[in-house]
Amino acid sequence: MADSGSRPRRTHRLRRWLIILLITPVILFSLYIWLSLTWSYSHGERAGYVQKFSQKGWVFKTWEGELAMVSMPGTTPEKFYFSVRNDSVAAHINTSLGGRVALVYDQHTGIPLNWWGETEYFVTDVRVLEPVGRP
Repeated sequence: MADSGSRPRRTHRLRRWLIILLITPVILFSLYIWLSLTWSYSHGERAGYVQKFSQKGWVFKTWEGELAMVSMPGTTPEKFYFSVRNDSVAAHINTSLGGRVALVYDQHTGIPLNWWGETEYFVTDVRVLEPVGRP
């Protein structure tokens, strides 16, 4: 009789441990994503000409761009690939295409999925250095 009374407790305890084992990885993964999106590894600025900027993605649309950085006239430009999460910043980049701009960015390393952008560089602000059509 004592054996049958301990079975419901044992199954209840086993069920509780199974739930904990299933929920813990989900919580840890969510915490890791939150941390990688909010903590910035580096912060900086890059100047050049935005030569490619488009919205990409099958389900999650992100703004992806390419900045050509020219150190000296006549040299091959270095390309800086970046992502934009804010639509107002993306609109500002679209209006300044063809002009020289400075992009302010935060680098977020270790983001496990590319739902938030294809690169680890997220542009947060844009400053126009030379307007379009002005040498």
